[in-house]
Amino acid sequence: MSETENPRPGILDEALRLSGGFSDADRRWLMAALSGLEPHLSRWDPGDITLHVAVRHRDGKEQQVTLRAELPGFPELVARSVEPNLDRALAEAERRLIEQIEDHMKRREPRHNRLLRKKPP
Repeated sequence: MSETENPRPGILDEALRLSGGFSDADRRWLMAALSGLEPHLSRWDPGDITLHVAVRHRDGKEQQVTLRAELPGFPELVARSVEPNLDRALAEAERRLIEQIEDHMKRREPRHNRLLRKKPP
C-alpha cells in the first residue's frame, strides 16, 4: 500500500500493542497482516487509539487470536478467531473487527437513528 492510498500512514504503528503469544519480532508481519484496518481507523487520531492483538496456544489445536480495539466514543470492540492457520485467523479477526467498527458507525448516522435526523421545516 502506498502513502497516497492511505491518508494517515502510521496509524497501526502508533496504535498496535502486542500481547500474549506475539513478540516484537512479529511486529512487522502483524502490521502488514492488519493493514486493512488502517482506512477504518483513520477517522481517529492515532494517539487516541489502542489496538491489542494476542494469540493463545499459538500453533496449537486450541489457537485463538484476539483483536481488541479501544476507540474514542465507542465501547471496547473485541474480535476473535479460532482458525488453526495463524494468517487466516488474523484475517478473520481483522474482518470481524472491521464489521464491528462499520456497524457502530452506521448506527451513529442520522438515517439509522431517528433522533439524529433533522426534522423537516
